[in-house]
Amino acid sequence: MVATRTDTGTRLANAILFPVVGLVLLAIAFSVALIVYTSRSADIAALNSERSLLKGSTNLQLELLAKEQEGAAVWDQSFFYSRPETLSTDWLDSNVGLWLFSNYGHDQAVILDIHGRPIYNSVRGKRHPVEETSGLLEDIEPLIAGVRARFIASFNRLPSGLYYIERPPSGFTRSLHETGMTVFEGVPALVSVTAIGPELKQFLSARRAPAVLISLKKLDPARLQGLAERSGVRGLRSVTDPDGAFASMELRDPRNAPIGYLVWQAQNPGSSILYGVGPVLFFLAATIAGLTGLVLYYTRQNTRRLAESEARAQHAALHDSLTGLANRDYFATSFREELASWQVGKGLLGVIYIDLDHFKDINDTLGHAAGDEVIREAARRLRVLVPEGATLARISGDEFALLLPGCESRERIEQMLKRIQDRFAVPMYIGGNHLHISLSVGAAIAPHDSLSMGELLRKADIALYSAKAGGRGRWAFFDACMEEHVRTRENLAHALREAITNNRLGVVYQPQTTIDGTKVLSVEALLRWTDAEMGVISPSTFVPIAEETGLINDLGLYVLRRACEDAAAWPHLGLAVNVSPTQFRHPRFIEDLRDTLEACGFEPSRLEIEVTESVFADNDIDILKILTQVQDMGVRVALDDFGVGYSSLSYLRRFPFDTLKIDRSFIADLEVAPHAHAILSTIIDLGEALGMKVVAEGIETRQQAMILQRTNCDRLQGFYLSRPVPSARIAEAEARLSGESQVAVSLRA
Repeated sequence: MVATRTDTGTRLANAILFPVVGLVLLAIAFSVALIVYTSRSADIAALNSERSLLKGSTNLQLELLAKEQEGAAVWDQSFFYSRPETLSTDWLDSNVGLWLFSNYGHDQAVILDIHGRPIYNSVRGKRHPVEETSGLLEDIEPLIAGVRARFIASFNRLPSGLYYIERPPSGFTRSLHETGMTVFEGVPALVSVTAIGPELKQFLSARRAPAVLISLKKLDPARLQGLAERSGVRGLRSVTDPDGAFASMELRDPRNAPIGYLVWQAQNPGSSILYGVGPVLFFLAATIAGLTGLVLYYTRQNTRRLAESEARAQHAALHDSLTGLANRDYFATSFREELASWQVGKGLLGVIYIDLDHFKDINDTLGHAAGDEVIREAARRLRVLVPEGATLARISGDEFALLLPGCESRERIEQMLKRIQDRFAVPMYIGGNHLHISLSVGAAIAPHDSLSMGELLRKADIALYSAKAGGRGRWAFFDACMEEHVRTRENLAHALREAITNNRLGVVYQPQTTIDGTKVLSVEALLRWTDAEMGVISPSTFVPIAEETGLINDLGLYVLRRACEDAAAWPHLGLAVNVSPTQFRHPRFIEDLRDTLEACGFEPSRLEIEVTESVFADNDIDILKILTQVQDMGVRVALDDFGVGYSSLSYLRRFPFDTLKIDRSFIADLEVAPHAHAILSTIIDLGEALGMKVVAEGIETRQQAMILQRTNCDRLQGFYLSRPVPSARIAEAEARLSGESQVAVSLRA
């Protein structure tokens, strides 16, 4: 009977467990296949992104080629000397062919007369027979025909019967042009065809086709390298046959005939991740298979069922449900046991706090489900690295703790921290997104720092704060000076709170002038703090503290209120006030702004708030609503420090800014960087095309001011024009700039 019951129990266990084992193995196989498929999909997505970036960079280079032609093509003298009755090939050679080669490195420049016949040919600045252009002209004939047709169509007829040429609308270029690709010396080349036209409006008795300027730039290794850097690809080269290359882009001429290929080394992030996690996946699969066998074996032992149930209950009480790691209670118990049994011969005891950087942003943008998956993945990576005998626990939401007993030296602990940081340098693939998660780590060591659990945990937490304050993505060991820094920070935060409450902060104003620097149009409010005991405190010191302690909204409202009160004395001037991202996203920002303007009786149209690109870290839709509400009040919005973010152009397209403030780094480069002037002019033209006022800030030299005076910039700001002054000296600054001052004289020189 007993044997029968045993056999029955065995058959029942087999009937349950064997299908379960099969399902587990099937799940493992499916998971591996899914990971391989996901890796391949990630590689394809990355390749498509690289190809799109490369195509966009190529198109940008074509537009820049047309822009370079503009100086020689949209010119009254070129228009004059290329006409049949006034043709001068010598003048064209000196002022077009040689000029384009010397200044922009155009490999070939060809000019066609109004009948479409070649009248001039230059190769690398040297004149060549025009007969050599027949093959080129045949290849790019669609571009030439398109430009000639567009030029003829640009004529408008007056009631008098005369015609005049209608200039293209302002934008990146003022010329009529067509661009494409062709072959030059057996290598793919960029080609731009531009109609030669007058700078000013001219009146003609009849419409006629234009003379045409053709420029080529060969895609030599140097230009390919530049194109690769701008596109973010590696190993870019030009070939006639891709030979099955995974990463390639076909090039076609204006007649849609293939002329070659661009090939490069694809990044293949999915394959890289797969290779990185392959050993771990194999280990996990083997572990799961082994555990499944153990479960099968132990489940058959009826006498062990109760013990296993009790063990599971105990594990649940001491482990985190999300990650399976030890929880706070288990960690505390292990910590006490290690401290109680610690002896000199056991070596050092390290306690480490690990915090995921910017984890809140993941929850806010991708949702809590993605946040949970990040926590699980972080736990999996840490668990693999933890040595035997150590205790790894999840302490709170995104914070982990690691207990390392028996360490020979601090260097061994540093080696462990380096391995952890290196492991997290590999991005996580969560919910279809590649997330780069960094860690901030703080460590304390017993017995050097203490033999008290409370003190060691406190000092590890101080070290963690120091690591975060130092820029995140790093580790820090506790040092006595850190405690002093914490106390100093707390004292500074307390003093700042009192300074706001007791109106002890100062506001100065830096003028924004007209382009000639002689008239003040607006002023920017800048906060200053001089404490009776600590002296002058830089905004770079106290503003981050205000952000961390929640004082930033009170601080921003203080500046706004003081600036509106002071600016009431200058009704003819505008007022610019910086708003921090935290203040801008505050739920009561709109109400606080409206209440402040009403309380001060300040005209909203005089106020301009300045925000940086970091304000867009959260939901774009919510930010757009706030910007719209601000402008509905009559207040203008400026994008500050434009150009330093990688996605500045997308912000200009999506958000309704009134003013563009060019970052001071572009102004500083004017006297040292060879292409800084062209970049600056492009930014100013971009702002003008989008209907925005453009302000150049950070002007510190006469040369910078003179360069900007030759652009379409609307306002200037900087120490060269005026340093920030107290409110009582605004009138003095206006008088100095509008009179026969040194600044005005130098700007007009």
